[in-house]
Formats: sequence, structure tokens, C-alpha cells
Amino acid sequence: MTSTFAVTGGKIFDDTCFADRTAMLVSDGRITALVDEAALAADIRKMDAKGALIVPGFIDLQVNGGGGGLFNNQPDLSGLRTICETHARFGTTALLPTLITDRPEIREKAIAAGKQAYAVNMPGFLGLHLEGPHLSVVRKGTHDPALIRTMTEEDLAVLCLNAGTFGKSLITIAAENVSIDQVRALRAAGYVVSLGHTDVSCQKAGRYVDAGVTMVTHLFNAMSQLGNREPGLVGAALSTPAISCGLIADGFHVDPVSMSVALRAKTGPGRVFLVTDAMSSIGTDEDGFMLTGRQIYRKGGRLTLADGTLAGADIDMLSCVRFVHEKLGLPLEEALRMASLYPAEAIGCPQKGRLATGMDADFLLLSPDLTLVSTWIGGHCVHAHPSPSEHLLP
Repeated sequence: MTSTFAVTGGKIFDDTCFADRTAMLVSDGRITALVDEAALAADIRKMDAKGALIVPGFIDLQVNGGGGGLFNNQPDLSGLRTICETHARFGTTALLPTLITDRPEIREKAIAAGKQAYAVNMPGFLGLHLEGPHLSVVRKGTHDPALIRTMTEEDLAVLCLNAGTFGKSLITIAAENVSIDQVRALRAAGYVVSLGHTDVSCQKAGRYVDAGVTMVTHLFNAMSQLGNREPGLVGAALSTPAISCGLIADGFHVDPVSMSVALRAKTGPGRVFLVTDAMSSIGTDEDGFMLTGRQIYRKGGRLTLADGTLAGADIDMLSCVRFVHEKLGLPLEEALRMASLYPAEAIGCPQKGRLATGMDADFLLLSPDLTLVSTWIGGHCVHAHPSPSEHLLP
């Protein structure tokens, strides 16, 4: 059954500017046109945005959990659904559930769950991010050092065999535990390969970029830093055009001054994009949870191990957008691109991240003060505040 309607009465962000008196035509889950409202056919169904901002849905490439669920603790279809549905309440319309360093059998369950979610076209599910276990113990962060290990040929075979079967495939690796030849194999299989949790030098990072690395995981965190004589991975990420960088904009993981410096310094076409690194606490009032057998504590917007090590983030994507807009002073247009267009480009999703003809109809209605009004995935309203009935089409 064909489902065609027009979104009217708002300000549409087309990735360059906000347009007034413009309607967005949606049919069968895709945007078919942006037209002048006066040119709409009289009989087309209309959804009145009532003055809201109409913006692309957010894309989050690093999401460990939400709604009380943590992917490591519940690597199954139900766990993935909980994560996707929870983050839709905060404007995320596509995400990569992220499995951090764990046992091989947990990885197998996670991949199997990803295949199921991809097969049923679960709303919001974009693919999987495998963050570890092939990382550096020196830059382990909250990853359990007992579970970190070198990538074996058996690991590589399993990863390559399953690449693409669960949607978009992103893997974070460290130069200390993954060889350049293994990176080449991962890229050939279809993975987007990201350097993270590594003490790699700038020069060696460049060799990994030449082998196919195109991303850096949570810039500044768990990596070699920018120094006066050794630029580290931070220096490599900011100076290498091919690299895109995830950034956790919660004010705890990276100081706002460092964020601003990085944004000014980054050379393109690779961009700095927003990630949440969200844990199970999002959308709940829980004060802690367990991760690979260790207690995580939640207090004052921070998630930590007992020793104070940050353990993921307690933030949603809309809050990240507000942070870089309000605290860093970025234009709203750029803040929105960091949460939609730039991650879409980084992961290779040309049909997402923009509101334009032919794109997926994944969009948000935001009030002028950046409060979420409703979330739409594939032209369907999956979350609305305060009442879903207010967003039903006539």
C-alpha cells in the first residue's frame, strides 16, 4: 500500500540552511521532493509541523546500550530492539549497537543478533560496531584487560565471513594487536576500520591509514595524545584528510576548549562527527549497572569504574547537539550536520543524513528551543511527545 504525505508548516533543514514555506513529500519511506507549499496538490495528505524545525534524524555510530539494556549483557534481538527504541526517543533514527571487548562467544551471539535485526529491517538498526577485543592494554580505558588480545587468523576469518551480513560493519582496532595485512583484509571484506584504544605513533598511524583505516574512535580518549615532538593519534586524526573522528560531546570526555581546537584544526573531507558512547543508563533512572563483571557507577552525568575511569557516557545525541551548539557556539546547522550528515558519510550511508529527494525519510521535528517533538524512521512516526495522536496523519 502506497503511503504518501507532505510535511508542511515548519522550517526544513536541507543540510545547508532552513527553508520556510517548503513542503517535504514522503512516499513509501523515501523523500520524493522538496517543493513550495503553494504548489502542493489539494488532495495530498498533510502533516502540519506547527512551526517546528524539520531536521535529519541523528545517526550514532557508537551506542553500547540504552533503556536499561546493554548490548554486552544482552546480545540478542530483544536487546537490540530496546536500544534502538530508547534512542529514538532522543532523536536517533539510525545507530550501530556497539559490542565492547568481551569473550568470543559473546561476539558470536552479537553477530547472530545483528543478522536477525538486519533481516527483519528493525527500525533504527544500521549495523554493528565491534569495539575490541583487539585493542591496547596501555590504552584500555574501561575495557577489561583480561579480555584484550591479539587478532588471530581465526578471528580474521570469522570477521571476514560475517562482514555485511548484519548491515554496516565498523570495527575498532589497535595497531598493537592488529597487523596492517589484517586491516587490508578487513577493508576488502567490507569493514570500516577505526583506530582506537591505541598508543600508536603518528607515523605508524599513517601506515594504517594507507592500509585502509578511515576513522578514529572517540577522539582524544584512550589514544596517544598530541605532543610537541610526537603528534600521536590525535595529531594524525586531525591532520589526515581521509580520517573521520567520533567525538563524545558531554563535557567530561573532552574539555570544550580541546573540542573547539579540534574542530578548527580538522582537515577534510573527513569530518568530526558526534557519538554518544551511551550505556544502558540512557532513558532510565538507574544508578549503576554491571559491565563484563565489573560495577559501573552513575553520578553527576558521569559513568565510572570504582577507580574513577570513565566507562562510556551518560548522554543522548540530542544533548550532544545542544552541547556543541550552546557550549561551543557552533551554528545550529553545523551541530546538526555533526549528528547526521557527517556520520552518514563516515560509515558510507549515502541515503541517510540529509533531507533531499531520494533520501530515506528519517527525520525529526524539533521545537525552536531544541526539544524533541517527534521522531520518524522510514516515513513512520516511532516516537512523539507529548501524545502520538497529535502526529497521526489525517
